Parts: sequence; C-alpha cells; structure tokens
Amino acid sequence: MLETSKPSLREQQHPLIHQLADCIEAVWHRHLELSPYELPADLGYVEGRLEGEKLTIENRCYQTPQFRKMHMELAKVGTMLDILHCVMFPRPEYGLPMFGCDIIGGRGQISAAIADLSPVSSDRTLPADYTSALKALPAPNFSQPRELPEWGDIFSEFCIFVRPGNSEEESQFLSRVEGFLDIHCQRAIAAQPLSPEQQERNLEGQRYYCTKQQQNDKTRRVLEKAFGAEWAENYMTTVLFDFV
Repeated sequence: MLETSKPSLREQQHPLIHQLADCIEAVWHRHLELSPYELPADLGYVEGRLEGEKLTIENRCYQTPQFRKMHMELAKVGTMLDILHCVMFPRPEYGLPMFGCDIIGGRGQISAAIADLSPVSSDRTLPADYTSALKALPAPNFSQPRELPEWGDIFSEFCIFVRPGNSEEESQFLSRVEGFLDIHCQRAIAAQPLSPEQQERNLEGQRYYCTKQQQNDKTRRVLEKAFGAEWAENYMTTVLFDFV
C-alpha cells in the first residue's frame, strides 16, 4: 500500500481541507489498487511568491486500472488562501464520469466548496446506475448555495457548489464528497470495457470537460501572477486538466 501519512501541506491548512484530503485518499485506498502517477519532476512540489506572500503547491497523483490519473493538489498562499483541488480522470475504455472537487478558503473561512460527478456522455447525462445511487444519498441542505460559472454546463444535476455556513455544513459537504467517491469507486471496479466507438466518445467528453475547466480565469490569474503566463498555461494543461 502507498504511504499517505508523511507530513503534508494539509497540516497547515483549514481543517476542512485537511479532513477532505485525508478522506479522499482513504476512500481511494479502501476501494482501488493505487500505483504512482509520475508528474513532471519540477511540478510535483512548487514554491513561488504572490503579492509578497509565499505560495506553496503540493501535488499527489496516482493511477489504477480504471483511472489513468487521480490528482489532488493542495495550495497555500501565506495566511490569505488555502486550496484543495482534485480530479479523477477515467481511462477512456470505461464509461465513467469525471469526479471533481475544489475548496477555497482564506483567513479561517471557506468561501467556496464544489464537488460533482460530471457526465462525459454526448447527452450530458450520468449513467443510470449513478443517478439512482446519487438520488439515494441524504438530501443536501446548505444555507449559502453559490452560482455556477458561465462555463459550468459540464456539471451534473447533483453538483454542489456552496459556501459552508458553519461546522455542520462543513461536515455535510465532507460526507457528500465521501458518498460521491464511494459510489464512483464501486462502479469503476465493476465497469466493463466499452467498444472503440464508445471510447472515442468518452475521450471527446473528457476533452470537453478539460477545455471548459481551463477557462477558469481565477485559477489562471493566480498562477500567472506567481509564475508568469507561460508557466501557468503549461501547468493548467499538463497538470490540472490534461487530456489524451
């Protein structure tokens, strides 16, 4: 089994980010056979400066027989900003959606938390077994829902995008993500290979997802300010949202 207990940036971050990072890796280990996924040597751990504050980025990546890349990024900008970003990229031979999760916090507060199992099918719908399993989860109840970005047509009807209002809502978000991951990993293990035509359609759906995510101007602006436009473009397209 791969080690997950070594010291990490998460120990310096908002408690919800720390808990969620631990939860994600625990579910992965519970269900899947993980092996390392090698990122470019200079992009696994990165340090820079943003508006006079130290910016630290830590990436962890794995792969499995069902997923070509499972990426979790933790980032911290001084005391101003804490970030968790996670995406699971299925291998194209399996008809699986894209799991994605992001949390942004600063000065002890979580300002945004989003999680989804995003469809890659041409009709933008999830497989029927996913839909039934997700409907069976406890209904979420958040006091401060947030509006999806203009490019957010990639998300499913089950997407949650909120500002958690208190510790109860933070726990509810954590439980919801764990539910998403349990469903996703269980169905990935049971998935059967698709035909070449279906695989190509899956790839198109993944490319569409990544292209839309690359339009996230907030992420790009932070990276450009810290490292420059060329580095930001390379990081966005080779680490955060690469596609085959």
